[in-house]
Parts: sequence; C-alpha cells; structure tokens
Amino acid sequence: MVEVREWSRSDTARYFRPPTPEDDKYARGVVALRTGSPAYPGAAVLGVEAAWRAGAGFVRFVGDERVADRVLTRRPETVVGADAGHSRVDAWVIGSGTDPAQRTNDESIALREILAGAAPVVIDAGALDLAPGARAPFLVTPHAREFSRLRERLRVHTDGDERSEAAHQVAVKIGGTVLLKGARTLIAAPDAEVIAVEAGTGWLATAGTGDVLAGVLGAVTAANPGAPFAEVAAAGAWLHGHAARIAAGVIAGGPGHPIVAMDVAEALPLAIRDVWE
Repeated sequence: MVEVREWSRSDTARYFRPPTPEDDKYARGVVALRTGSPAYPGAAVLGVEAAWRAGAGFVRFVGDERVADRVLTRRPETVVGADAGHSRVDAWVIGSGTDPAQRTNDESIALREILAGAAPVVIDAGALDLAPGARAPFLVTPHAREFSRLRERLRVHTDGDERSEAAHQVAVKIGGTVLLKGARTLIAAPDAEVIAVEAGTGWLATAGTGDVLAGVLGAVTAANPGAPFAEVAAAGAWLHGHAARIAAGVIAGGPGHPIVAMDVAEALPLAIRDVWE
C-alpha cells in the first residue's frame, strides 16, 4: 500500500501569493492553452476563463480560429495566434474538448512538439493518449473512465480496486504525475506519496468542470516554476473544489444548489481570497 497524505487549505496557501508592486504580468505566470474544437468550443472558453480567474498574468490561446473567436468574445484580454512561436510559456494546457479520433496529423505534430519542450504540460481529455513518451514535465488529469482506459493501455493491474495504488502505479509506468478526478481526488507522482484532496461538493459533477480544473492547474503551475508538480496539482484541485463549494452555496452547511461550470470559474477569485484569510 502506498502512503496517502491529506491535503489542506494551509497546504494550498503556500502556492498562492498576492502580487507585489515589483511583479509584472509575466511574474504572475504565462499560460498557453491548445484546447477545444469546433465540436466542443466551450472547453476552450472555460479553460481560458479559469486560467485568468485563478491569477494568471498572461493567457495565450493557440488553436482553431473558430474556437479562438469564441474565446475572445468571452475574454478579449486573451492573446490568440496560430502558434506560440518563441513566446514565453510557463505552462501548457492541452487536450480539453478534443477527440483523438478526430485529430489531424498537423495537430498531432503540434501537440507532440509541446510535449517535447521544457515547459510543464497539463494533459487533459483528448490528449491523454500522447502522454507516454513525453519529455516535458507533465500532469495527466483523467476521470474514472479515462483512467481505466489508460490503465489498460499501460497494462497496469492492481489487486482489488485500490485507487491510490493504481494511480501511483500509472504514474510510475507513464513517467509523469497523475491527477485522478473524483469525489476524493488523488494525485500521484512516480517518486512521492499520493496526495488526497477532498475540498469539493457533489454539485461539481457536471459537464465542463474538468475544463475549468485544467485551466486552474495551468495557472497554478505557471505561477510556481520548479515546485513539485504533485503539490502544485493538489493546490489547484483544492482551489477548484473550494470554488465549487462557494458557487453551490455549501460553505455554511446545507445541501446547496445546482451549478454550471462557469459558476465555478467565476468563484475562483473568492476561493483564492479564502485561502489567504
């Protein structure tokens, strides 16, 4: 059995700091997202929104022009372009709102170039199949069904249904950090203990909240260069869950109420304020 560490608000606070007068937008982190598709443009919109709301100083969207138009309509401060070229990127987010079965060869090449770079990469949804062999530091963010497929592909088998052991073994096999989504989110790195995060609410189980989480993870990663990826991911997951609790009105107890993914993104600044209090 692997050791499991419970993550807390105070743990999260180490990865968020108010900007100082000496900080500029670059000091707060540059996030680039290659996400969304014509079939699922909302994934890109939600991820970009979340990256901004989680404190990124500069957000770049790299992707389909039709999706970029949706992003700019919602968040006109976002920089868009056909590619990031030699521009500074502190963290990438890829895969949200995409289908690997529909991915073109040019898109595969572009994603593999990102995964061969030096900047850390948050790999979500439709790009999970590209994680094996990546040279960049990376974090995969599967939900239960995606994790099952990943385990099958990697031929990772554990006794019983112990999620923490399975997450750790997948991390070892894939050579990167694993964030296994769920009511109890688990984060496993190949050479570290498993971290458990339980800051959320059942109302978080709704379409699009995973895209918001990916954007949050990108922002927290970009703002904490060189920090342990598993701890950065745990801080992002805690913040995401706490924002959902704020949005659903369950902070003071009671059953709360339904929310949509954009509600979670919009509650992120309040969640960050709570981390500092």
